[in-house]
Amino acid sequence: MKVLGLVCSPREGGNTEILVREALAGAEQKGAETELYLVADKNIGPCIACEACSAEGVCATDDDMQVLYEKLLAADGIIFGTPVYFINVSAQAKAVIDRSFAFLRHGKLRGKTAAAIIAVRRVGAGQVLGLMYTWFALHGMNVAGGGIGYGREKGEVRDGPGGSPGVTALDEARSVGRNVARTIQRMGG
Repeated sequence: MKVLGLVCSPREGGNTEILVREALAGAEQKGAETELYLVADKNIGPCIACEACSAEGVCATDDDMQVLYEKLLAADGIIFGTPVYFINVSAQAKAVIDRSFAFLRHGKLRGKTAAAIIAVRRVGAGQVLGLMYTWFALHGMNVAGGGIGYGREKGEVRDGPGGSPGVTALDEARSVGRNVARTIQRMGG
């Protein structure tokens, strides 16, 4: 069972990465092999709506998304991490979401297990979780929930609250990782 942790933040070592690393640690506790993928230093452009992917589900844009496509295909589970930027996902996350259109018609993500990790200062976490759940469902993925971590400055999520009452951000992230692994196991992965 392989779980990919995708960090769609422009800052390395920031709150999103901290939370996704914790989620991966939770998945490892349940026996998953994990991999972390940072988009911060990658060249992933937007979808250009050329529809070249329509025939075979292969994107014609030659950039770092090609490597990410391979990692998404190889994973049984995906933990998708994004910060909330102006009440939405980051630009990096939006590029990944849009470029996943290449997989949609051919159902290449169908049956995979997915969860969201959201790093937020104050507002927008619920809206972003809803967007992520919709994206997962559109691709036919098994939605294994999500987690929220509150904090503004780099590292503040280490001591910050999670989205559930009385739960820390780190505890919530680890729980998300364990839930992804359990869901994969229940689905026969």
